[in-house]
Amino acid sequence: MRILLVEDDELLGGGICKALQREAYTVEWLMDGKQALSAALNEEFDLVILDLGLPSMNGVEVLTALRREKCGVPTLILTARDTVQDKVAGLDAGADDYLVKPFELMELKARIRALSRRSLGQNTNIIEQGPIKLDTSSMEVWLDGVIVELSRREYALILEFVNHPGRILTRQHLEDIIYGWEGDISSNAIEVHIHNLRKKLDSRLIATVRGIGYRLNEN
Repeated sequence: MRILLVEDDELLGGGICKALQREAYTVEWLMDGKQALSAALNEEFDLVILDLGLPSMNGVEVLTALRREKCGVPTLILTARDTVQDKVAGLDAGADDYLVKPFELMELKARIRALSRRSLGQNTNIIEQGPIKLDTSSMEVWLDGVIVELSRREYALILEFVNHPGRILTRQHLEDIIYGWEGDISSNAIEVHIHNLRKKLDSRLIATVRGIGYRLNEN
């Protein structure tokens, strides 16, 4: 998936770019509105992540110009402007989603996945893997048809496992998923969350791959 990231905050843009590249997304990062418009019109992207407060041309102007040129690339607005009027202006200009700063990295990734599914015509928010079912819109989880109460970070972990059944996920990868760019993470944080998931779900669902990480058993 090729993403155009348009964000003029160097610290935030750099953090998002690195995080998405770790997820195997191809990211082109620009900091200027006019450059972003030119890139979006002349190159192929699967998604645009667009800040509103940009130099030379603001995000709404960029998006309006894209839609005027019949460019229908899915667009996620990323901004500190959180008034209803700002949201309406962005959505009316043609945005597909709107995320207000500050935000957690796992929410950004979830919205990217949702927009990707929508662009592929996969409108369902339900993901099933073995006895586990998740609703990504309500963030609800069921085990064998019975709803299970999970914390926000436990939900983010099980969602990542369900999206990659059978794949070994390293501890570093899981830390990136649920903590993003937070600095202070206790040394056993992932182990605690995995322990809680095993208690709430099925202890056999998540296997430890010694010295590497964890894997969701497919059966």
